[in-house]
Order: sequence, then C-alpha cells, then structure tokens
Amino acid sequence: MSDSPTPERWSLEDLFGGPQSGEFREALEELDRRARELAALREELRPGLEAGRFLQIVRQVEELADLMHRVYAAAGLWFYEDTQNPEAQALLGRVRQKSAEIENQTLFFELWFKNLPDDEAERLIAAAGERYRYWLEQMRAWRPYTLSEGEEKIVNLKNATGRSALDTLYDTITSRYRFSLELDGETRTLTRGELMVYARDPRPAVREAAYRELYRVYADDAPVLAQIYQNIVSDWKNEYLEVRGFDSAIAVRNKINDLPDEVVETLLAVSRKNAPLFQRYFRLKARLLGMEKLRRYDVYAPVTRAEKRYDYAEARRMVDEAFRAFDPRFAELAARVFARRHVDAEVREGKAGGAFCWTPAPGSVPWVLLNYQGRPDDVSTMAHELGHAVHGLLAGGHPVFTFHAPMPLAETASTFAEMLLVDYLLASEPDAEVRRQVLFDQMDGNYATILRQAYFALFEIEAHRLIPEGASADELKAAYRANLVEQFGEAVEVSSEFDWEWISIPHIYGTPFYVYAYAFGQLLVLALYKRYREEGEAFKPRLFRILEAGGSVAPAELLAREGFDVTAPEFWQGGYDVIAELLAQLEEESAGRG
Repeated sequence: MSDSPTPERWSLEDLFGGPQSGEFREALEELDRRARELAALREELRPGLEAGRFLQIVRQVEELADLMHRVYAAAGLWFYEDTQNPEAQALLGRVRQKSAEIENQTLFFELWFKNLPDDEAERLIAAAGERYRYWLEQMRAWRPYTLSEGEEKIVNLKNATGRSALDTLYDTITSRYRFSLELDGETRTLTRGELMVYARDPRPAVREAAYRELYRVYADDAPVLAQIYQNIVSDWKNEYLEVRGFDSAIAVRNKINDLPDEVVETLLAVSRKNAPLFQRYFRLKARLLGMEKLRRYDVYAPVTRAEKRYDYAEARRMVDEAFRAFDPRFAELAARVFARRHVDAEVREGKAGGAFCWTPAPGSVPWVLLNYQGRPDDVSTMAHELGHAVHGLLAGGHPVFTFHAPMPLAETASTFAEMLLVDYLLASEPDAEVRRQVLFDQMDGNYATILRQAYFALFEIEAHRLIPEGASADELKAAYRANLVEQFGEAVEVSSEFDWEWISIPHIYGTPFYVYAYAFGQLLVLALYKRYREEGEAFKPRLFRILEAGGSVAPAELLAREGFDVTAPEFWQGGYDVIAELLAQLEEESAGRG
C-alpha cells in the first residue's frame, strides 16, 4: 500500500469518466433505451415461456440494474464530495427520478414472476441456474405479501407522499437544529455532530451540558416529532399488517433481512439477559472516574488521559500491516481502493460528514469516504470502511441483485477489520495508557452497537404495539423510560431529559427495526473472531467463504454451512462471553485504581 502523506481526494474517472463527461450522458441515454427494450418484452411473459428465452430476459434485467447502480453511484459520489454543489444536487435529483421511473417501467417482470404457478416458477429457476437462484427464490418468497400491479403502483405513490414524506419532514426539521454550548466562557453554536463530540469530553460538567442541550432542543419540538413518528408507525401497520398481511411489525424487517422471526426473538432475549454485564462495566467505569454512580451523561466518558494522533501515512501503514498479519489477500484487496484513487479522506467545507464505503456494482473497485483528522477512532474508521471494501470485492462474482450482503451480514468484514486493528494496536503500541484506552473504547463500542441497539428494537416493538391502540406522546415517553430503567438497572442514574431520546433516533423513523441488525452483526463478528483466535489458519477459509457469498444465500443458511447456528441462544451468548472476557481483563488491569 503506497503511502500518501496527507488525506487525498478521490477520482470518479472509473465511473464513465466522471459525471460531467460525454460518456456519462451516453449512459443516461443507454438506461432509457434498455428500459424501453425490456418493457417491449412484456407480452412474451406468459406460462410456457421457453427456458433459454427466460434466461436472456433475466440477463437483460441484470444489465439494466447493473447500469442503473453505476449511474446512481456516479451522481451520488459527486454529490457527497461537495453537498453544496448545485450541479451535483440537480444531477442526483435527476438520477433519483430516473431510477424511480425505470423501476415502475420494469415492475411488471417481478410481479409476473411472483404470480407464476409453483411448478412453472421452479422450472424457470432451475433453468436460470445457481447464479440467479437465490434472487428468484426471494422474489417468490414475497408472493404472499405482494399486491396487484395497479395496487403496487398506488402504494408507491402513497409512500412518496406518505411515510417517505414524513421521514423527509423529520430530517428537514431536525437537520436545521443548532445547539448552544458554553465552553471556557464562550458560547458556541454547534451542529449535532459537533455537539456530541463533547459527550466524550473529560469534564463531567461539559458532558452533562452537551446532553441537556441536545434533548432540550429535541424536546421543544416533541409534540411535532412524536406525531410524525405516530403517523409513520400507523402507516407501517396499515400497509404491511392490514394490506399485505404480515403478522407483526418487526416481521416485515425480518422478511427483508431473510431471517426467521425466531432468530431475532432469540437475539433480543439473550441481549436482555446480558444487560447486567454492561451494568457491571458501568459500575467499574464509575469507580475509575471517581463517581459513586455513573450518570447517563458519563457512559462514553474517557477513563484515561491518553491522547494520541496518527498522521495519515502512519494510519494507512497500520491498517495495511494489521490486515496483512491476518492474510495478505485481505491487505491486497484493500490496497486496490487506494491504487484506483477511490478514497476521499480530506476534510473540507461542503463535503459529507462521517464515513462510508460505496461499491456500485459487481466488479467495481469500491469508493471510500473518510474525514480523516488523526484521532485513534479515525484510524478505526479507515479499517472499518476498508473492511466493507474488501467484502464488496470478494462478493463481486455475483450479479448485482445478490452481491451486496444483507444487513445482518453487512458489517461482518468491516467489524472484523476493526478487531484486526485493535489486536495490532494492543501488540504494537508502546504507551500502556493508550492500550488501556483502546480496551475501554472496545467496551464503549460494544455497548453502543449491541445492547443500546437491541433496546432500541425492544422499544420499537412496544411502540408499534401501543400506537395503534391510541398511545399519546407522553405514554410513549413513559414506555421509553421503562426501557431505560431495564437497560441500566441500578448502575446508571438516568435523568428525565433522556425520556425523549427516542425522538432523536433517525433510524426508527426512516427504517423501522433496522437497528437490531447492528447487534446481530457485532455479536456475530465477536463469535467469529473468537473462532479465529482459537483456530488460526484453519478459520480463514470459512471467513472468506462467508464474505464471498455476498447476498446470494440466506444469512442463517450461510452461517450454518460454516458451523454457526444462529437459532441457538448459545451462539449469541458466545458473543457476550467475549465481551465478558474483555471486561474481566479491564477489571484486572484496573485493580487498585480509582
């Protein structure tokens, strides 16, 4: 991996020469042509369709979808590199509109295939071969919940001005929020992202002030934000339970993730059982911070005074060495992203915040967006996003329909990559306080990604039960308070402003029940990493097979092939046992402190 001394900016030349090129304009025209050609085949879709002809049509659908994904990526990546660029804004809007139009133009193929008699569908699935089997089978699996073409188009229109519009309204309202925080005698106006940096401030009063300000602003709009959520939940129930026939609100997300309801129920039940594990951690943290009892303000407080910065070249070297120590192939795939100039790591005005990895289509080298500032968590983020890139490259042999891993498995490579970096840091970092802070950061991250997300999902289940019964905003607030009491027990003092935390969680508005996949993915990787430490070289082929599968196999089936039974409570407990070992290590190293 060649080192760049400073954070670089990506190139979009590998996508049609860039979004302003003539080749890109030709790609837009090609999309329209391919969509028209596919629409012209509608009359051929009848029972008895010859198998060879069916396969040709499937390939046309694939080619159109592949091209659409690449076009969308070109517009999206251009926008995210400068969200204030009016040309990029306009192009992304245009491409989104085109994508919706093409989806409506080609909806007939999916509906036709879903509604075929079983024997006819099985004949065509067999003819299409393994490359398309899972995609076609999944299409058929949605048959009981699919409406007529006319009804589906009505639902699409309803969503545009209903649930989707409500979510957009929520984003519009909350993205305009600004927060005031007094620091060193000066009052600063901050965005939410800037404000929450101070949730990890070493000063207790600053942490408290940051959280109080966060929920003061949200609570001021609580009646409106709660009403938006109530309507989103009602819309979800009306469409999916009343019209489509699902048995429960969470069953919809389980179906999208292709997970049996029982697996998710087991995951959440085991998580509730392990809440005392994190309560034990919070008691340890309180002692080390010199507090009688941890406050909710202090959950992410730093325990050590270790402050270290890593320049960009050093971070790239560390990630490369961590990956290479695991397997040279892992490192070489990550290096391709830098070699193709597909990383945008510099911090600049207008650029999207945060970080992501975008793999447009099979065979394309992913693009990675970072905002690198030299902090330890920036190095972890680099490893995380490059893990996503490795996953995308390994799964590139599948068609565009199935190369992306489903959400429960989407974080497998990225989280595994972070753990490789942690092991590297623990082995190579000479400063004992830095090593100790790495371990505390691991525990904080496990809480945030596993238990916190599981309890969000448990609240959603309760909210989706209460709202159809006419629950008010205050009743939902009371339900969330009960959720917090169970989660933190007697270990953490939770002040009343946190009762409104739920109205500040975008996922429960935009993607109901999305959150449990974080807990699924993190616990899965903890279990996988434990096996890696136990088995060494013998484990690696199993991990590579999981990553190479992408989204071509149901998650539970794929993991079962490699010896992991996600239906068993013992599997999930194994992940929590890894956390328990980490906590025991921290308790041992912290003996006599505090």
